[in-house]
Amino acid sequence: MVYLGIDSGTQSTRCIALDADNGRVLAAAQDLYGMIPNLPPGCQEQQPETWVDAAENAVLACLQQLGERRADVRAIGVSGQQHGLVALNDDNEPVRPAKLWCDTSTAEQCEQFNREFGPDEIIALTGNRMLPGYTAPKLLWLKQKEPANYRAVRRVLLPHDYLNFWLTGEQRMEYGDASGTALLDVRTRQWCEPIMNFIDPDLAELLPPLGSSRQPAGLLREALRAEWGLGPNVLVSAGGGDNMMAAIGTGNIAPGGVVTVSLGTSGTIFAYSAEPVVDEEGEIAAFCDSTDGWLPLACTMNVTVATEAARGLFGWDHAQMEAAVTAAPAGASGLLLLPYLNGERTPNLPRGVGVLHGLNTRNMTPGNYARASMEGATLGLAYGLGRFRSLGVRPTEIRLTGGGSQSRIWRQICADVFGVPVVGLQSAEGAALGAAIQAAWTSQAVQGKAGRLRELVNHLVRPDEATRAEPTAANKAVYHDLLLKQTDITKRLHAGSYL
Repeated sequence: MVYLGIDSGTQSTRCIALDADNGRVLAAAQDLYGMIPNLPPGCQEQQPETWVDAAENAVLACLQQLGERRADVRAIGVSGQQHGLVALNDDNEPVRPAKLWCDTSTAEQCEQFNREFGPDEIIALTGNRMLPGYTAPKLLWLKQKEPANYRAVRRVLLPHDYLNFWLTGEQRMEYGDASGTALLDVRTRQWCEPIMNFIDPDLAELLPPLGSSRQPAGLLREALRAEWGLGPNVLVSAGGGDNMMAAIGTGNIAPGGVVTVSLGTSGTIFAYSAEPVVDEEGEIAAFCDSTDGWLPLACTMNVTVATEAARGLFGWDHAQMEAAVTAAPAGASGLLLLPYLNGERTPNLPRGVGVLHGLNTRNMTPGNYARASMEGATLGLAYGLGRFRSLGVRPTEIRLTGGGSQSRIWRQICADVFGVPVVGLQSAEGAALGAAIQAAWTSQAVQGKAGRLRELVNHLVRPDEATRAEPTAANKAVYHDLLLKQTDITKRLHAGSYL
């Protein structure tokens, strides 16, 4: 049987067709897009219809590659960028563009939450801090800054929920993605009434039904089924946030020493937990996953953002970037980049900016700058990994996913910075693969053929041993000192109100 996995991201939408019998990806397609240009500082927005158009283009391209095997498609799963606010009116049309996870214009609203409750009380209520990227402050922003638009809202969805609605005509929200709204108590998987009431006492009426990530979203709409030439009763699984789907797609669904690091537009570190993991300092997000477990997670906002900016600065293709970084020494000859180009989430610096430190006439080279951008992004993730270790998570292997994982030199830098072996996967797009696997799992359950997800994942998720990188002792020492330096400079600049 064939299952489609759709990954709707910040810069593109990908679709893969997975043969669940042999684990082969039979087809893959991608559709690119950008954000709405020329918005005020901190604002990052997209039109929800952009995601629909891109998803349809990617699905049709995949089905074209499948040919006659499109008749074997049994289910579809959707992965979506987390936290985005999709506000619909009476006609189920967006009242305005979606504010995205990387939108930092809601810092003022976060401060209002903190003044009302206090940061510690917010963590006690929800398990998470109130951060600008989350959905809750976006709702308060909309109510305060665009009251007419807020009054028109009849339903609040997340990006992957909106795509599920397009596919099925049904509106619901599952625990995993809902936990990234800052409206959910992650311990009980119930909406947090004090937080919701602070925004609007009637907010509960705007939220869709909340339920298990194991339950399907519904059946594919007949119009789409006919247009795409698919068989009857094609199921759409609950789907989830991109990190929740990447957890499935990288085999991170059970307790143990496996930690996933995603090197995408943003960067994330996460691991499975059978119980909620709440960080009293609020730097590790206490999310639910999309298997009805939990997913402690650290997120940074500038990963390929930083490296792609460096690549564009010098007009290189990816091969030239790889060669330049490889030729530069570990530590970039003393050049250190604090890569907070879009602000930052971990550490929480919504108004942060990039900082280049250590520049002199000897190290002012394209190769050193390119390497510093890759190292700076990875050191930011290492800061989050340090918090993981302080909470008792002890990684023995790190699985890499996302576009950056395809770089040999970046994999080696990760091994040296993190201090444990890293390995890529045969499919670098863990979120799309996870969405397809969840679709297969849900479809089998509906048919009364329920098997263990772990067995399905073990069959379909395959580390690529050719990509394995082991830590280099000398470089590990360099990066240990560099992480201390980056952390100290960040704290000092933030204390002086420069970040």
